[in-house]
Amino acid sequence: MSDLRLATRRSPLALIQARLVQDRLRGCGVESQLVEIETSGDQRLDVPLSVLGGEGVFAVEIQRALLRGEADVAVHSAKDLPSQSPDGLMLASVPERLDPSDVLVGRSLAGLGPGASVATGSPRRRALLLERRPDLRVVELRGNMATRLAAPGSNGVDAVVAAAAALWRLGESARIAERLDPSWFVPQVGQGALALEARMDDLDTLVLLGQINDENAFACVGAERAFLRELGLGCSIPAGAHATVNNGVISLHGVMIGVDGTKSVRLSLEGTNPEALGWRLATTLRDELGGGALPGWATDP
Repeated sequence: MSDLRLATRRSPLALIQARLVQDRLRGCGVESQLVEIETSGDQRLDVPLSVLGGEGVFAVEIQRALLRGEADVAVHSAKDLPSQSPDGLMLASVPERLDPSDVLVGRSLAGLGPGASVATGSPRRRALLLERRPDLRVVELRGNMATRLAAPGSNGVDAVVAAAAALWRLGESARIAERLDPSWFVPQVGQGALALEARMDDLDTLVLLGQINDENAFACVGAERAFLRELGLGCSIPAGAHATVNNGVISLHGVMIGVDGTKSVRLSLEGTNPEALGWRLATTLRDELGGGALPGWATDP
């Protein structure tokens, strides 16, 4: 097989992640080259994700390159991947997952005084912060990790929320002021994991990617994505899910929360079929709402 072409975003973190995949492939005796692509989410940093539409803004252009035959593998942060792959593509591999938790950089939650300012571009993170600390002032922040890590202590920002895995991959874990417990600060679907897509008819590549797949991580991400797919929501909606596996049994914990953090529903379920478990959690949470919506709930435009 000739060198595989790996399509990836151009951000520093995305390139680190793609090179990690290159290292895994090299361990299987396969060389690869990177195909760097600028996504719409990277181009419009002045627009909030909720306005851009959230789901897919960091993935669609990469998927199109794969469909056009300009690359063989799409390397995504699993949390950026739409809950449904386009026709002709499939999620082929999820390598070993890092900690899916969110973290605070700058100050811990207890170290933030009344009215302190916390920056994030995520409606989920905003809502979960306000649920626990309604006194906080949560402000919008977009940009790459360097921009976000530089925010605390400038322009009135006291802390920012980031993904633990991103800081570990960037070698910046020393900046973590507090790891937020995923049992209450439920992570974004797929957070901490990489998702590798390939064309469904490219059997050689699918077999190869299977060699670097972590079965437990694949099952967890599959359950979380099924949850999101059933809800029909993107990352502009305050919802999250976190799965773990123990002896073949998947535990899936989910949250749906009003945008102001004043109302929320949480539930944990177990099962062995990722797709069925994600569907069951989403439908049960909807039943908990009585078929209605939470006060302050945002709906798809």
